[in-house]
Order: sequence, then C-alpha cells, then structure tokens
Amino acid sequence: MNTTTETKTTWAVDQSHSKIQFAIRHMLISEAEGSFGDYTLDVIASGDDFSDASAEVSIKVASINTGNTDRDNHLLAADFFDAAQYPVITFKSTKVTQLDEEEFKLTGDLTIRDITKEITLNVTKGGVIKDPYGYTRAGFQVEGKIDRFDFGLQWNGLLEAGGAVLGKQVKLKAHVELIKQQ
Repeated sequence: MNTTTETKTTWAVDQSHSKIQFAIRHMLISEAEGSFGDYTLDVIASGDDFSDASAEVSIKVASINTGNTDRDNHLLAADFFDAAQYPVITFKSTKVTQLDEEEFKLTGDLTIRDITKEITLNVTKGGVIKDPYGYTRAGFQVEGKIDRFDFGLQWNGLLEAGGAVLGKQVKLKAHVELIKQQ
C-alpha cells in the first residue's frame, strides 16, 4: 500500500506585475483595448513544472478600464456586462495539458453574466526563479479568444457603409506573475 501523498502548493498572483487585458475589433479598422484592475487569481500545483496546475480567477467587472470613462460606463451598463446584476467574471480551470516545457493548454469554465462556457487558453511559461527576497516566482503569458455573443454581450451598432461597430470576437491576454506561498 502506497501511503505517500503529493503536496500541493498554492501560488498567489503578484498584481503589481500582472495584467488582465482584452481587445475587440472596432469599426472594422482598428482595435479597442482594455483591462481589469481588480481580480484574484489562485493557482494550485504539485510541482514547479505546473503540469497538474489548477487555476481560479475572479474579476470585478467594475474595475474595467479602457481609457475612456464614457465607454467604461457603457460597458458596465445592461447593454454589455450589466455590472449591477452580474458584478463578477469567473474562470475555473478543469484541465491542463502540457505540450512541452513552456507551452500549455488550459481548459476551464468562463462565466460572464451568469452564462458559463468552456474555453481553452494558450499558456506560455516564462520560467520559475527565486527572487532577491527569497520568494519563488513563476511568470506566464495567457492568450485566448471568445465570442462575446456566447455570453450575452450582444449590443452593436451598424456603420453607414455597412458592417458592425464592434466585432464578435474578443481577444484575451494576461501577463501573470505568481508567488509561491509558504
């Protein structure tokens, strides 16, 4: 009988060195970008290779920032996120697939406006180091795409020449630095 149990380690996000961003096609010619500033991210893994990691993210919708107050207020309204009724976006991983030493696929459930869909994100591990203060840190870049219509974010306007003001596809990007908890 094997009585060995594998120890799991919790990693917490270093928000001063991390960012959760998004971009969407605007008027067919450019992209509008934004970020969320208030979120939690917890990762649990049994080793520093993250081959069995699980992640949970909780984002406060009210922390959205696109650099334009009027646009941010519109995104918080019922046309988009309806932040008064749905104040939090969540992601909970269900599976991690390690492709090689640095590349992973992270699959999980994304919930926006109480609509949950499975998505898969591309994750690149930048490395694991010990910082000058004795803490172990790990860095990652996370990228993916979602169809905003799948989550009830369907507002749009039409351009005079034809076409929609906003694209359906939203690019997701996060730069994440984690600190191993003692």
